[in-house]
Amino acid sequence: MKIAIATINNPSLEAAKKLLPYLSEHECHVFNKSDDGENFHIFKKVDDILPTAWAEFDAIIFLMATGAVIRKIAPHLKDKATDPAVLIMTLDLKRVIPLLSGHLGGANELADELTQKIGGCVNFVTTASDQIKVLAFDMFAKKYGFGITNLKSLAEVSNAIINKKQVQVVSYPAMEELLKGFEGYKKENFVFVHPDKLEDFRDDIPSVYISPQKLPNSALQIHPQEIVLGLGMNRGTSKKEIANAVRRFCYEHGIDNANIKKLASFEAKRDEIGLLEFSKEMEVDIEFFNEKAINALTQDFTPSQATKFFNIKGVAEPAALLASEYKTLFLSKRVYGAVTVAAGF
Repeated sequence: MKIAIATINNPSLEAAKKLLPYLSEHECHVFNKSDDGENFHIFKKVDDILPTAWAEFDAIIFLMATGAVIRKIAPHLKDKATDPAVLIMTLDLKRVIPLLSGHLGGANELADELTQKIGGCVNFVTTASDQIKVLAFDMFAKKYGFGITNLKSLAEVSNAIINKKQVQVVSYPAMEELLKGFEGYKKENFVFVHPDKLEDFRDDIPSVYISPQKLPNSALQIHPQEIVLGLGMNRGTSKKEIANAVRRFCYEHGIDNANIKKLASFEAKRDEIGLLEFSKEMEVDIEFFNEKAINALTQDFTPSQATKFFNIKGVAEPAALLASEYKTLFLSKRVYGAVTVAAGF
């Protein structure tokens, strides 16, 4: 992390100098009123440094009174997704308060790091989910590099979990297993619904959707970011035809092209010029799978002409599943002229 350490007098400056060795794995800058030099910056008023610290640093550690810090940072607050981590420490480095952006900003983790390194240091964490050790969906998303939509709905979900009420998770088996292994998971808090079985959906409890797709609702949504497109096509299909098919597929299903991390197909398509040119244009790798790998899959796939011509279970759907990190086919194949497209993650 890039960390700003803010001091206002000589005792706090001396405390900052003692703190630096414990933060050696981070890039630290000390803002103070007397010492200039490498990573030491002189300022006159705290108000002068906050715009820069807020915009350019991942975390700010204040060695000053909590009330003063709250008054100074108040005009800069935007939202929990973008505000930097803000911590306050006592001059003896024995107390640390992660004040702002505890989860997504990393204040709680940084406070934990300090308490582990500084003997006798106590972390006054106030985040309820951290105190009572229950699952926090923002930390789940952060750990796995997933995106979040409708972050404002997180409070309703978190409060339900904290109050030992149920939360409905609409997602796939791979995500269910991932959640079950995450810190704070308790079986009694969760009801899982597969996206293909929404007849089981409940309207009486808060919901969380875990899918690469962004859905048109206000519920908390968590998005795995790395999508694999499985592609099948007739012999000699042009790059333009493939590109148009992928464009339509992504538009229809709310997929951001930036999240397409890999293409996949059957090994017989390895010499398809249009496919290779499209992969190059997209600047993503393409992975090919043979008959043995495809036919070893136990899932049911949409009927495919590939069964007739190549004696395999399919192309787009099996390839998307095989190449995806979580082995999840979340969009069955769609046919666009000579091209079939499916998506996995």
